[in-house]
Amino acid sequence: MSARDAILAEIRRNRPSGDFPMPELPLFAALVGDDLVAEFGERLKRMGGRVAEPRAGDVFAEVRERLDGAKVIASAVPELTGNRDLRSVRYPQEVEDVDVAVVRAVFGIAETGSVLFTEDQLIVNAVAYLAQHLVVLLDPADILPNVQAAYRRREFGHSAYAVLHTGPSATADIEGVLIHGAQGVRSLTVVMQPKTA
Repeated sequence: MSARDAILAEIRRNRPSGDFPMPELPLFAALVGDDLVAEFGERLKRMGGRVAEPRAGDVFAEVRERLDGAKVIASAVPELTGNRDLRSVRYPQEVEDVDVAVVRAVFGIAETGSVLFTEDQLIVNAVAYLAQHLVVLLDPADILPNVQAAYRRREFGHSAYAVLHTGPSATADIEGVLIHGAQGVRSLTVVMQPKTA
């Protein structure tokens, strides 16, 4: 057993039993208008991401060039078959060469332009960070007005892993030069696509 496995086994063995509900949080007035899709798109754009509308017959029309130019595509959605099977990945490092990862968000947040993933959507959590480009399917009906509304969703308290992404990775030096993709995905494109049954 590796040191990592031993540490994780010890943590699991000593985890307190019982139900630990999330603390109560007031629901503040949303700082967005009624068109949550437009508000989400505007804020995502401010954070360096973009929204793509699917076209009839091709959900991925606006990212087709990126997909066609990718050598390694990891898809966690039934709408696209990739050439890297995430379910067969044993170690996170195995997704370090992924050019494009395609995943579905649990929901989006209009106030911040964020999308939420859990381990169920990502399959391999590291793919959301190691892929060069992230294409996210989001059902427009799953856009919430603000973070407080998102916090009330079951996924926050009942998922082993939950993460909010807001645009691609970015960093700025002291002179204010903004660079995307410095420590993570270089681009994040959200495709507004309703969930299929």
